[in-house]
Amino acid sequence: MKFKTVQEAFNYYRTKEIKEIETRASEIGKLIDSDPSANIEALNIELDGLKQAKENIIEKRSKSNKGFNPITGMDFNKEIVIPEGPDLFKAKEYRSAFFKSMLGQKLTETEKNIYNKAKMEKRAENFSTMTNSAAVLPTQTLNEIIEKARKQGGLISACRNFNIPSNLSVPVGTPSSKANWHVEGVNVESETVDTASVKFSAYEIIKIFSMSAVSNEMTLEAFESYLETELNNCVMDTLNEALISGTGSGQGTGLITGITWDATNSLTYADKPAYTDFTKMLAMLKRGYGANAKFAMNNSSLYNLVYGLTDTTGRPIFTTDAQQQQVNYILGKQVVIDDNIPDDTIILGDFNYMGYNIPEGILLEVSRESSFKSGLIDYRSLAIADCKPIVPEAFLKLSKTVTP
Repeated sequence: MKFKTVQEAFNYYRTKEIKEIETRASEIGKLIDSDPSANIEALNIELDGLKQAKENIIEKRSKSNKGFNPITGMDFNKEIVIPEGPDLFKAKEYRSAFFKSMLGQKLTETEKNIYNKAKMEKRAENFSTMTNSAAVLPTQTLNEIIEKARKQGGLISACRNFNIPSNLSVPVGTPSSKANWHVEGVNVESETVDTASVKFSAYEIIKIFSMSAVSNEMTLEAFESYLETELNNCVMDTLNEALISGTGSGQGTGLITGITWDATNSLTYADKPAYTDFTKMLAMLKRGYGANAKFAMNNSSLYNLVYGLTDTTGRPIFTTDAQQQQVNYILGKQVVIDDNIPDDTIILGDFNYMGYNIPEGILLEVSRESSFKSGLIDYRSLAIADCKPIVPEAFLKLSKTVTP
């Protein structure tokens, strides 16, 4: 095909594929070199049209893909919708913005928008701060901190985790009676379901820790891992201690201090507990709580008081799961080890009726001014939390007789 003008050749080839254009250009080059009778002028016109068509296609593709990064898969031409409410703190953009902000690293425009919106959300309204950066931990990180605390054992691994607003009374179901066989045509009386209500207060748990300014060079993954460990050790350990011995004054209420112990829910022993003390506890536990009941004690009590005990046939009452060696049982009930429990004290109960609440997550604040002279960066973790027994009758205590 002969073209009279470059524009004509361009219009013909502008809708073709680049490979087809390059193949035709190669053919023209061979014709010019090998065919003395070829119309050089016409072929040069076609070559110029091919060149302009190829450049036009490349330019169009470049414009359409200028916001796409083939390595990360990010498409910046696509409008990013910032989520609302709790979903905001689950977004990966918020998670990235959170840790970059804590490290003093530069945020992208999207990260800036989502981070600023997060600080305006109701979730952070319960906290007031004057530091130069403050935000609520991303949901995924908070969940990992709680999961890590539960995996490390202690009473927090067995108790019920709530996420409800502070000072709001919430009903919690208690075991009800079983259904009855019905005689056809006979009226059945309705049963009023027994429920217990729980109202968690708003107490503060605060921890301040410092890091060198060199921490700015940490990767986001390394910094997140450090925070998970640090916050688990300080915030969750404090909460775990309160689950047992919290006074209820300016802090959560614990099992030991929050339940009135008397002859109806506690037993004592003189020197060491006997096998029958454990069977009596199981017999005293009210109906409905036994299926999920666990024994709780510290490590010293386990090995000094329980480990060598046997039943009337000489079999040890303490056994270990052969497949999961960290899971232990007393008379078929799982054992929870927590060194916050006082020596010589053993608790039996359904720990689903002992709860802790972290309604607003954990706020992390950073200040680069408070340790100006030392070159350190101060981080402050702040959690609004509470804990308390929900149904006292779900628990029994076995302890050593107090001698006057």
